[in-house]
Amino acid sequence: MKMTPSEAFVETLVANGVTDIFGIMGSAFMDAMDIFAPAGIRLIPVVHEQGAAHMADGYARASGRHGVVIGQNGPGISNCVTAIAAAYWAHSPVVMITPETGTNTQGLGGFQEANQLPMFEEFVKYQGHVANNARMAEITGRCFDRAMSEIGPTQLNIPRDLFYGDIDVEIPQPMRVDRGPGGAQSLAEAVELLATAKNPVIMSGGGVIMADGVDECVALAERLGCPVVNSYQHNDSFPASHEQWCGPLGYQGSKAGMRLISQADVVVALGTRLGPFGTLPQHGMDYWPKDAKIIQIDADHKMLGLVKKISVGICADAKACAIALTDMLKERTLACDETRAQRMADMAKEKANWESELDEWIHEKDQYSLDMIAEQADEDGSWLHPRQVLRELENAMPADKMVSTDIGNINSVAHSYLRFDRPRSMFAPMSFGNCGYALPTIMGAKAACPERPAIAYSGDGAWAMSMVEILTAIRHDIPVTAVVFHNRQWGAEKKNQVEFYGRRFVAGELNEQGNESFADMARSMGAHGVTIDQLDDVGAALNKAVDAQMNDGQTTVIEVMCTRELGDPFRKDALAKPTRYLDKYKDYV
Repeated sequence: MKMTPSEAFVETLVANGVTDIFGIMGSAFMDAMDIFAPAGIRLIPVVHEQGAAHMADGYARASGRHGVVIGQNGPGISNCVTAIAAAYWAHSPVVMITPETGTNTQGLGGFQEANQLPMFEEFVKYQGHVANNARMAEITGRCFDRAMSEIGPTQLNIPRDLFYGDIDVEIPQPMRVDRGPGGAQSLAEAVELLATAKNPVIMSGGGVIMADGVDECVALAERLGCPVVNSYQHNDSFPASHEQWCGPLGYQGSKAGMRLISQADVVVALGTRLGPFGTLPQHGMDYWPKDAKIIQIDADHKMLGLVKKISVGICADAKACAIALTDMLKERTLACDETRAQRMADMAKEKANWESELDEWIHEKDQYSLDMIAEQADEDGSWLHPRQVLRELENAMPADKMVSTDIGNINSVAHSYLRFDRPRSMFAPMSFGNCGYALPTIMGAKAACPERPAIAYSGDGAWAMSMVEILTAIRHDIPVTAVVFHNRQWGAEKKNQVEFYGRRFVAGELNEQGNESFADMARSMGAHGVTIDQLDDVGAALNKAVDAQMNDGQTTVIEVMCTRELGDPFRKDALAKPTRYLDKYKDYV
């Protein structure tokens, strides 16, 4: 058919089911933007393009469909780099559309000119560049296909003058890879290991969620009668209400899960790359089983054996592989069948002990935290212990909630308190660990799933980076609830200064005067704002905010006034006690 390149571009979006795009309008793609509405596409304007890319990430992770982001060439596009990097480590099928300086002036240093492909090359799975407008639909379609097949972001780079002209074009239909259960030999080897395992453990990762394979993971776990732990920041990869769920591994994870996996003789790493930060020692426990046989299942063959030594690697879809393993084990007599009752009892005991410890873990017990608690007791106002707040929030959570967490001290502690029964419910910045993530990401998730309660957790430092997107929530009817933990510090990094640098604090304090009110700021942007400094008010505030979100379309910011106590150092693995040689630094040890 005869079309303009803009029409070919938009029709290819339609073919891929695109209904929402996040970004800021710009002249670079205005000819295509002009026909978004009649194509059934909503452009959601944001305050800052980093927020747009985070929203696209949340949209993709909540829906399982593409998240799409677009911006003006040059600065609009460069603003997205951080968020696309976060989407890369979350394996989100985000398509980053990057209109570029026109071909007739490239290289002349024109207005808003930038070489945009190198900006993203480390953080996307594929880069499509339209060099001829006749290939607009072809390259656009390929970027959407690769985002799904490569399980991660792609970049579609289009010189702005190539939206114009007349072309003959056929709109390509989406192509999707049908991943199978894995090779016959590797499946057989895995079954033999599991048949002889006396104490198997499943580690359920993000690949289980992406494959829509949680039910199949449950079936495999029930056949083995084994504990199931979540991989780092994937608390929604196995239902928390199931008796075999034992909690997340990694930073601030579950002691029950760590103790149980430490006893494993075979670990089934289902849909996880076994990233290093998710298996580091924690709570004083070096829990990863040194002598266990590892069966790793991942859709990307390059991840197999990359981080941990494995005995069997299966390149497969997590859901299909779980089905195949369960079927192959049905008629087998398993060594672990004889000890099922005892292992189930051990699971229940470890989980009960951990829950009891969480109930009693009212505050952090290191000397610095105790000093800070005592110091704040002499200040005006009431200050709440973060762990108590997180427990109250957990108990008040609606059943079908979606929760995003920012990076930082309290947000990481929250990993032990966030439990889900439905996948596509937890959103975290994963290995990239960037601040300013939680609010825009949960807004993207809410745009994809407006019927579900959407809640963001953020510390006050990270909150300040993205709180302006409250304006987007109000302007475009994307109601969410944000919980801001206000402790006036960069807590995670400050704890490193406590542990390694003799409490010499540099740039770690936020607003020593204590006169900031994030609730007031929220009200000024049109949201509801409430400040909480009494523990009994925490659960009620969350319930009221979620009710207003779901029934009245109201966005609420709950500002919780927290003590300045600190959890475990965030990067204990990457720091060492300082050595100083120059005289002027001799006291800085």
